[in-house]
Amino acid sequence: MWKQILSFFLVFYCFSAVSALYFHIGETEKKCFIEEIPDETMVVGNYRVEMFDKMQQKYMPTTAGLGMHVEVRDPEDKNIMSRTYASEGRFTFTSHTAGEHIICLHSNSSAWFGGGQLRVHLDIQIGEHANDYQQIKAKEKLTELQLRMRQLLDQVEQITKEQNYQRYREERFRQTSESTNQRVLWWSIAQTLILVLTGFWQMRHLKGFFEAKKLV
Repeated sequence: MWKQILSFFLVFYCFSAVSALYFHIGETEKKCFIEEIPDETMVVGNYRVEMFDKMQQKYMPTTAGLGMHVEVRDPEDKNIMSRTYASEGRFTFTSHTAGEHIICLHSNSSAWFGGGQLRVHLDIQIGEHANDYQQIKAKEKLTELQLRMRQLLDQVEQITKEQNYQRYREERFRQTSESTNQRVLWWSIAQTLILVLTGFWQMRHLKGFFEAKKLV
């Protein structure tokens, strides 16, 4: 029993979907990130922008008016979100198609009077990691046990989505492999046919040449 529970949580942590990072960005530069997201999955991104202070030689909170523009495109290259936020904020979207989603951020350069370089702290949470369970507990008036059951149910649902997405990726990879194998086979047949026809043409040409020279 305990082995099954342990295996369950090991599988869950293998599909853990939380990524936190920071990066530097210029005034007209755009940074994009690719996230593999199952369908019907909520994604929450929290970010904070800091500007490099040349006087103090360190990154400081940005001035008022500077913001970040966030764009999100789905695997079919459809724009599912495009919005400008403040220098610190949170963006949310829900995937409707499984696959690689492209998340791009760039500065609101029209409000960037100081120029220089920015440092952006970005934390992306996918699936049940994006839920604020303390807020859910207060809103729905749940007990600790009910809240824990809610978390476990959300985790199971997220694992199911991840498994379905992995099966979808395996099926797509298999189709790609089969298509590639068929192309390689037909290319090999075409090469063989070209070689046979070339050899036949050379033999006919040589035969005609020898006959013209009365060597045969």
